[in-house]
Amino acid sequence: MPLSNLQKFILQKTWENNKTKISRDIFYSFYKNSKKAPSIKLQVNIVTKSIERLIERGILVGLATKTQHKLFITHIKLTARGKKIAKKLLGQQAELPIFKKKK
Repeated sequence: MPLSNLQKFILQKTWENNKTKISRDIFYSFYKNSKKAPSIKLQVNIVTKSIERLIERGILVGLATKTQHKLFITHIKLTARGKKIAKKLLGQQAELPIFKKKK
């Protein structure tokens, strides 16, 4: 399952943060260092779509406020599957037990 650079950034920031849920405002810093950053309105749309796609894949859980017509995702948190993928992205490996040879 290929992930975009923004989706990888979202997973890394969510994993690095020790809180159970994280605000989505942190993810706009992805465009901070880019030379040709899109407008603020486009950044909001792009981050929203990336978060929604990660939620559809079962990697994130979105916490939202509901209005009569729409849901607004305010916070997100990782699922168990998302934690595994985030660990893999950071290059951390799970420790394997050492097998002893039987004599």
